[in-house]
Amino acid sequence: MKKIQMQKAFPVILLTIMLIVSFPGSRIGTAEAAEKVSYRLKWLFNMSVAGDIYADVHQFFARQGLKVTIKEGGPERDAIRELELGRAQFGVASADQVIRAVSKGATVVVIAQLFQVNPLQWMYRTDRMKIERLGDLKGHTLGVTFGGNDEAILKTLLAKANLTENDVTLFSVRYDYTPFFKKKVNFWPVYRNTQAVFLGQKLRQAGEDFAFFNPADHGVRFVANSVVTSKTMLEKRPDTVRKFTVALLRGWQAAMDQANAQKTIKTLQQYDRDSTLETLQEQLDITRRLIHPKASIPVGEIDVAAWKQTEKIMLDQRQIPGPVNVERYLKAIPEY
Repeated sequence: MKKIQMQKAFPVILLTIMLIVSFPGSRIGTAEAAEKVSYRLKWLFNMSVAGDIYADVHQFFARQGLKVTIKEGGPERDAIRELELGRAQFGVASADQVIRAVSKGATVVVIAQLFQVNPLQWMYRTDRMKIERLGDLKGHTLGVTFGGNDEAILKTLLAKANLTENDVTLFSVRYDYTPFFKKKVNFWPVYRNTQAVFLGQKLRQAGEDFAFFNPADHGVRFVANSVVTSKTMLEKRPDTVRKFTVALLRGWQAAMDQANAQKTIKTLQQYDRDSTLETLQEQLDITRRLIHPKASIPVGEIDVAAWKQTEKIMLDQRQIPGPVNVERYLKAIPEY
């Protein structure tokens, strides 16, 4: 008798379970319940976004109740513009992009600074150049990406050395390393943790010695990539902003932990299938020093002094019409 009752009850139980799972408000359907947001990166999927990818793949966002769509960046992508259009809720932008946008009236706020040390440096052959002071740049052909933040940095360096553009030759850099390989230009802008690794391997194979010119060593601290959102987002959905920031920075912290090195590399290999294991290992070691240079500096900390210097550089070069007081737009989220 009990067996017959169970057989009759089974279809009802099964139907109940199916309704619970499929019902939009069900707590069992966690994917349905997760809050959806979009995150536009500045760069392509490479080591410079390792922490962003790590936070997604290893469920840091999910544990905060978020479903994040991470959109690859690139030269034609503008995260701040996408925030304004509502196409993204979070994004990555360099300090010059933020300051320029604010000067034009954009309501963007910075909630975390990913790179404590700007990865933008210049690579040069030591048998062709010897740079001990800024004045040593005189008379050389210097690679620069016109319109990029390396242009602002380089012009500031020249000004500090009391050099004008007539004292050097500025070479317009594109996405072609041929002029550097053929030694037409021996002072080439690179991201220290990505292209520089690839180029360094090529030069070592050719038996050539090289070094890096770091603007920070000469007193120029220009902030690189930071995480941004809109003022409206911060005011109307503060809990979402907090959850996103907590998850993202925990992801970056875990990705940069030496103990997770192999895990980080394997995660990135899902997106970067072209780079060799040796290349990724070297890139990760360098990225770690740029993201988390000191144990005393939390991952994601906003360096207010460096932001102020970046604004001053842009103001001195007349890249913005007047002061914006950028510190007003720096909104660090409480400790994660």
